Amino acid sequence: MYSLCTRAKQHKLCILKLLLITIANNMASLLEEAEQFVSDTLASIPKPKATVIDVDFKGIGLDSVTYNAKVSVSNPYIAPIPIGEVHYILKSAGSVIATGTIPDQGSLKGSDDTLLNVEVKVPHTVLISLVEDIAVDWDIDYELQVNLVFDLPFIGDISIPITKTGVIKLPSLADLFA
Repeated sequence: MYSLCTRAKQHKLCILKLLLITIANNMASLLEEAEQFVSDTLASIPKPKATVIDVDFKGIGLDSVTYNAKVSVSNPYIAPIPIGEVHYILKSAGSVIATGTIPDQGSLKGSDDTLLNVEVKVPHTVLISLVEDIAVDWDIDYELQVNLVFDLPFIGDISIPITKTGVIKLPSLADLFA
């Protein structure tokens, strides 16, 4: 009689274990489905789009040359979006010639395009290393990488990387003294 009770208890424990395992597997499956739903939902949410329109010579200082990159950013939302930071890397002849971060560029206008001016300062010492490129055609072949960081409510920070290659025409001496 005692062995029957022990077997019944073991049987109940086995059933309970199986039930707990089934519940745990169902919970794991439910969590995976929830994660996939959130991931799919976030992927389908429209995000701002950006393009580098132009990079131009802006001016010469005592220690550097300043270029201005015009970045157009389109905001799909009716509310303004705060711009967290703008990171940039300027390359020429395969080398990094300038990097920087510009904090707090304000906000994107709601349901509109916003033009951002990203000032890139290149030290004179770096320009000396580009003499071969400059001497041939009086311009600088460049690749500009810009990474815009936005803080979207409920979503968090999103980054929009942009890359543009082109040529910056350098000013002539007459342009500098005009």
